[in-house]
Amino acid sequence: MFYWKEQKGSSILDSKKNGRQSEESCQKEAYMKKRYYVLDEIRGMTLLSMILYHTAWDMVYLFHKDWAWYESTTGYVWQQSICWTFILLSGFCWSFGKRKVRRGITVFGAGVVITAVTLLVMPQNRVIFGVLTLLGTCMLLMIPFHRIMKRINPTAGLFASLILFFLLRNVPGGYIGFEGWNLLAIPDEFYRNYVTAFFGFPQPAFFSTDYFPVFPWIFLFFAGYYLYGIAEKRNFFPYLMTERIKAAGWIGRHSLPIYMIHQPVIYGILSISFTMF
Repeated sequence: MFYWKEQKGSSILDSKKNGRQSEESCQKEAYMKKRYYVLDEIRGMTLLSMILYHTAWDMVYLFHKDWAWYESTTGYVWQQSICWTFILLSGFCWSFGKRKVRRGITVFGAGVVITAVTLLVMPQNRVIFGVLTLLGTCMLLMIPFHRIMKRINPTAGLFASLILFFLLRNVPGGYIGFEGWNLLAIPDEFYRNYVTAFFGFPQPAFFSTDYFPVFPWIFLFFAGYYLYGIAEKRNFFPYLMTERIKAAGWIGRHSLPIYMIHQPVIYGILSISFTMF
């Protein structure tokens, strides 16, 4: 009885505080259950852009079209805009849903399937440690990392993630630096085998037509994760619920199966077209 009397006043305050926290938690859970059409549409439009890019890739490298622009800065910026958007968006969406382990394993497994198929069917254009392998890895690593990262201010986390991404962008090429700026050479001893290649340190003989190692790309994924935190703090989610482009949204909601089949479909259509015409 004495303990209860001593704590009665604070218990009322704690009750109110817990009530507010419960209300915020319920509001957040309600948001999590809603469909964010804008995110689906961004994913869908990016996937369409990727399909066009890969169509051009097939035309240049499989059907030997001489498109100089494709191998120029224009083509590179186009390719980078696609992968940056996918990785940022994937990091942003990581906090949605509860089946994070299942989602990560599914995406990682899809990446393994693509690697196996390309090694068997077209080894000269094999995909090892492609973008799906990266995304699945990031999704799974975020499960333990989230416990620490959620304590960091989202704005600070966003800037730190972007700085690390820019500094480590050239790690697969042997340098600390970003694009044309190489600040510091990394010792060759780091670049040994497929294990090191997975993390961003490929051995000299390594080859992949789609290569997205853990470093530097995980930091772009982290940037997306912290963008979610900023959007949550600023109550930005209601603006993502308006459906504008239904076709793009549908594509975005079915992005994984479309991604898995798009290259064989493109190749088949181009092969038939070149045979007939």
